[in-house]
Amino acid sequence: MAFPFITAEQRLAEKRRSSGVILGPAGVGKTTLLKTADAVSTLFVDMEDGDLAVRDWPCDTVRPRTWPECRDLACYIGGPNPALRDDQAYSQAHYDQVCTQYGDPALLDKYSLIFVDSITVAGRLCLQWAKGQPQAYSEKTGKPDNRGAYGLHGGELIAWLTQWQHIRSKDVWLVGILDEKLDDFNRKVFSPQIDGAKASLELPGILDQVISMIVLKDDSGNPYRAFVCQHLNPWGYPAKDRSGRLDLVEEPHLGRLIAKITAPCAQQRTGESS
Repeated sequence: MAFPFITAEQRLAEKRRSSGVILGPAGVGKTTLLKTADAVSTLFVDMEDGDLAVRDWPCDTVRPRTWPECRDLACYIGGPNPALRDDQAYSQAHYDQVCTQYGDPALLDKYSLIFVDSITVAGRLCLQWAKGQPQAYSEKTGKPDNRGAYGLHGGELIAWLTQWQHIRSKDVWLVGILDEKLDDFNRKVFSPQIDGAKASLELPGILDQVISMIVLKDDSGNPYRAFVCQHLNPWGYPAKDRSGRLDLVEEPHLGRLIAKITAPCAQQRTGESS
């Protein structure tokens, strides 16, 4: 059987999708970005139980409360990874199990956007789970081993993020808290608020887009919310644009951001030449 090569025409004709994380300080309005998307075709993954700001927004919601539920949901939506053994999460065996539990995955066809709130809480659930696993205890003494727990936590969280990234049929956006700290030279340093350093460091390499949602000031000193979308920005905020389509600063509107990233190639070229 010939290897299934994808021609240039086929690849360019594929429906584009987007994946990314939006980081911002608490209270900046990350959750309310839901209101800038289509309610009917959006699934809200609410881990924080923080939907007060969008209680009037008519979307479908799912509320995982444990790390195994988070893994099951990512497997159910993303499908099986053929590279994994049956004893691993996100394998064909795992997928068959969750389909038996949750029902026909065709139920997910109505959703074009998965909005996950938040990666910060997912990291906490993952660490809590990891601390109860055998790898989190010393084989010699039987006492808790933080190195083992954090090592397991990092691997689990990265595998979970990779599962979301590999979903090609839907837009997948996660949100999380942006931490601000001072380094040894009293300079501001920004990073995702995720337990453990491994996932925080590898996050930009996994997802296509990293967006910082922050408050800037205009020339008159008036504050306004904005998306910072490019790595080379004067404020030092974490950002990355793998699509190459975003400006340094974009309006804080998730629906329009997705539309700009996923516009067909011909449409994008037309817009650039006009």
